[in-house]
Amino acid sequence: MQRKKKRKYVQLTDNDEINRLLNTVVSSVKDFTESQFEQIRRLTQIGAALSAESNIERLLEMILEEAKRFTNADGGTLYIMSDDEKRLHFAIVETDSLNVRMGGLSGEITWPPVELYNENGDPNYANVSSYSALSGNVVNIADVYNIDEYNFEGTRQYDAETGYRSQSMLVIPMRNHENDIIGILQLINARDRENGGTIPFSLFSQELTESLASQAAIALTKNRLIMDLQNLFESFIKTIATAIDEKSPYTGDHGRRVVELTMMIAEEINEMNHGPFESVFFNKDQMNELRIAAWLHDVGKVAIPEYVMDKSTKLTTVHDRIDLLRTRIEVLKRDIENDVLRKELARRGGYNEESLINRCRHKINNLEDDYEFLASVNGGVECMTDDQVMRLTKIGRKSWMVNGKKQSLLTEDEMRNLVIRRGTLTDEERAIVNNHAAITSRMLSQMPFPKKLKNIPCYAGSHHECLNGRGYPLGLKAEDIPIQSRILALADVFEALTASDRPYRRGNTLSQAVSILECMVRDDHLDADLFDLFINRKIHLDYAKKELSQHQIDERDGR
Repeated sequence: MQRKKKRKYVQLTDNDEINRLLNTVVSSVKDFTESQFEQIRRLTQIGAALSAESNIERLLEMILEEAKRFTNADGGTLYIMSDDEKRLHFAIVETDSLNVRMGGLSGEITWPPVELYNENGDPNYANVSSYSALSGNVVNIADVYNIDEYNFEGTRQYDAETGYRSQSMLVIPMRNHENDIIGILQLINARDRENGGTIPFSLFSQELTESLASQAAIALTKNRLIMDLQNLFESFIKTIATAIDEKSPYTGDHGRRVVELTMMIAEEINEMNHGPFESVFFNKDQMNELRIAAWLHDVGKVAIPEYVMDKSTKLTTVHDRIDLLRTRIEVLKRDIENDVLRKELARRGGYNEESLINRCRHKINNLEDDYEFLASVNGGVECMTDDQVMRLTKIGRKSWMVNGKKQSLLTEDEMRNLVIRRGTLTDEERAIVNNHAAITSRMLSQMPFPKKLKNIPCYAGSHHECLNGRGYPLGLKAEDIPIQSRILALADVFEALTASDRPYRRGNTLSQAVSILECMVRDDHLDADLFDLFINRKIHLDYAKKELSQHQIDERDGR
């Protein structure tokens, strides 16, 4: 306990008795004034501290703890108003003499809330906290056992179970800047600072606590508003990513999976205390920035035409033009059969019937083989060989009759698409798809991200850059590509390799995906250190167990 400073005796009159009385009065007034000044100074400090606190759970604890300190209360409860303004939820419960700490950083309170309205819809004025919330009035009670206006059966029951004696109570509504009641501050058992006995809450303590409650309500509202805005921003980001994924039926969950992989890699890096990532650590804000960049990495695909994004075969535009080729083949087969019939009718001229039929079957079988070949090539699953290109060219020279006019079996555009060596996209279409990274960067660069999220356009827009400088859209060199973009690149490639919902191929097995990644690392497409971490820490296997089909996990470690 801090000792009181000894006051200097001042000679004010010639009468010693009057002097002692006057010195006592002056000393008492000075002590009271200093005490009040200290309380007011402390209230100012608390206001600043409450405004600076960003953790809402810690903020709730601070509000109750400071209110108890002001009033020297033994305990208290902080209630938060529900969104529908029909009940009060327990946020913090503390009683020092019972060593009770509930809510806040200690964990959620599971007690049922205080209902503000009875079952018949009437206001619940029997509960003192409910009354204060509904009326907006402060309630100051000297002894809860000696009042009939409110129902304290629950309080008496609690006392009976714990051996506690609830006595004085102060209940104050918390109003925000819009004068809305957002919570209730309830304090119990003010204690005498000299002897520790329970006393009523003084009017001065009440006024100070009302001021504290007002500041606390504003700080809490600001904190919740920031949290609501963050949640809205997060939801908006996820909605955009989902809309982009839903644009194509083949990439419906790509965004979420890339986010999951990205964060798995980043979290593992934070655990490393040796090796190439020993000095790398992402703090909470940096992790959040990376996570949002992962959600937005494909936002530029919103500008990519669906027929390019969803081009499952080489001949796909609005529809798969292989069906047109099927029709042309059938027309050719019909023409061959008609030709045989005409020649059979002219047998008298010396034609051999059996020879005509065999030649007919041979031509039809050749056409069927041609169609099967075209259908196979159209899938774009395997790389085209030179022999296959030559065969396509030969088939393309064939002709069919349309309204008496001879036309090529394959149009120029169909030939250009069918001879694509790898995949289903032409060079022009590939450029359109690749442009999504540049569009992503341009779109995100126009958004006014706050300081803690300022790098999102860079991270999201450069996830297709390669260490060898052959990536896109800027062709950055290794030293210009941040580690966050390298993480995104690895996550994006691995997800694409193992995804089973792509139109142009089946999802690779784990070992196939790892082999392809190894090739990309050797070619300086991907970061070798990140790849080693990815494999050695079995991130790929942990992801596979959650996201891949069982048949894709072909080896225990995927190598």
